[in-house]
Amino acid sequence: MTSAAEGRFHMVDVSWLTSVPRRAVLRTDDDVRIEAFFEPRTASVTDTARDATAGTALGTAIVVAHGFTGSVDRPALRRAARVLRRHADVVTFSFRGHGRSGGRSTVGDREVLDLAAAVRWARELGHARVATVGFSMGGSVVLRHAALERGEDARTDAVAAVSAPARWYYRGTPSMRRVHWVITRPMGRLVGRYGLGTRIHHRDWDPVPLSPVEAVPLIAPTPLLVVHGDRDPYFPVDHPLGLVAAAPEGAAELWLERGMGHAENAADDGLLDRLGAWLVRP
Repeated sequence: MTSAAEGRFHMVDVSWLTSVPRRAVLRTDDDVRIEAFFEPRTASVTDTARDATAGTALGTAIVVAHGFTGSVDRPALRRAARVLRRHADVVTFSFRGHGRSGGRSTVGDREVLDLAAAVRWARELGHARVATVGFSMGGSVVLRHAALERGEDARTDAVAAVSAPARWYYRGTPSMRRVHWVITRPMGRLVGRYGLGTRIHHRDWDPVPLSPVEAVPLIAPTPLLVVHGDRDPYFPVDHPLGLVAAAPEGAAELWLERGMGHAENAADDGLLDRLGAWLVRP
């Protein structure tokens, strides 16, 4: 995938725009409206003075991709953004079919375009460096985006996948069998829409998109971090082990978190703080 909008990116001094939170509606390359929210880093006075003399390019922005049935306003995502803001400006957004975004969820396929729009926005706001972190479905999306996106305005400089699947169609746990019922059955999609606030597309994938484990070898030399809980009820630890094994030697880092469950709901403040520090390191 390459960005269809490569020629429209330019760096400008927009520090006056990035000093306060702001909401935006973004357009993806397939013309889906995506709600997004920018929040500046919770900087000290020293940080602010340093940034003011840094020129037109701001520092790092972290773009956060939520899990299936999440959205920009869900408490778990807001908590993650609050902790990550200790380290960098943060962009959150709702995937298609979630929250107030348009379209319908394709459960990890065309969501790569949603993430690309959010990364592009972060760069248009003036950030010289953009890192991505995704949870569960969002984890699969950040991996595929890092592997496929080559447009200078929408690429990522570092990527972290938390609680991500390694392969598609996994039904090996009761939790994932319930997810597949929601996705594939008409009654399940009604539950998704009215019970979970998620509008799910009824069509099967055609063609089947590149899987996360197939994407990983294409990510290097971009820094890659895989984070997974050893008590994840959706994807057992063979998923993160498979992702890291697929990377070139030494190109991926694995954090296997003891006692952790699944995705943003299970990521405590300590883990999120470590994630933020990893995402902004040179």
